[in-house]
Amino acid sequence: MSFILKPVDTVENISPEDFKKNYLDPRRPLIIKGLTKSWPAREKWTTEYLKEIAGDVNVSLMDNSKADPSKPINSSVANMRFGDYLDLIKREPTELRIFFFNLFKHVPDLIKDITLPKDLMGGFIESMPAMFFGGSNSVTFLHYDIDLPHLFHTHFGGRKHIILFDNKWKERLYCIPNATYALEDYDVANPDFEKFPALKGVEGYEVFLEHGDTLFMPTGMWHWMKYLDGSFSLSLRAWDASITRKAQSVFNLAIKGGLDSVLKMALKAPYAKYRERLAIKRAERALAKGSPK
Repeated sequence: MSFILKPVDTVENISPEDFKKNYLDPRRPLIIKGLTKSWPAREKWTTEYLKEIAGDVNVSLMDNSKADPSKPINSSVANMRFGDYLDLIKREPTELRIFFFNLFKHVPDLIKDITLPKDLMGGFIESMPAMFFGGSNSVTFLHYDIDLPHLFHTHFGGRKHIILFDNKWKERLYCIPNATYALEDYDVANPDFEKFPALKGVEGYEVFLEHGDTLFMPTGMWHWMKYLDGSFSLSLRAWDASITRKAQSVFNLAIKGGLDSVLKMALKAPYAKYRERLAIKRAERALAKGSPK
């Protein structure tokens, strides 16, 4: 059993007017298959090429294990040479992944291989192109991005399974208080509705990205990702035009980022257990109210 999931609209290309009217303004996800066809990166960026230009860079690695309550979220479990890691994910399944890696700082000329889709919208944060790498079997936990950007997420070199939820479902997803991620005790791909009843009836989207596909994820959208092959992605971030949304971003960074990390490291396991109990209570209360509007 799974959530109530529907496919995401898919287009080859889209006009700025259609994009704004049907996806940006109503905050609906979209797959654009042809967005990268003019990018040199589409053919050029292979694991062998990336190994050649940045193989000696040391990278921090995460895995699928539940977050340590005494450490900030996304703490590393290991370090490795980038080239050795790329060999690993192409050679065999692994849970190890690289999260939010700005490879462009190490190889600035890589920026010439991509084109920001400024014809579709403005507000791109040009200093923060982020790359994500994973071996088959690696999973990114269910969360939404703390700074609330719009995301253009392009995948390279394999396939990726993604499940999305609108932010209105956050309480039913067992959102951890003062955080932007969900309780990590359930399997998003195969949830146990008896143990976590608030999940039953939650509606979302299911996506399978292939090489060169770009997924537009609107601000605040929850996402869970699993690498089906050893592969990698590029995320381009853009601010929402709303002043209210920008203010919420600053609040999230201060409270759900800074303060939460301090409390986690100071109070450790008792604080983590308290937040998990509160997430369950809030989910049960939201379930009793029915589906969000």
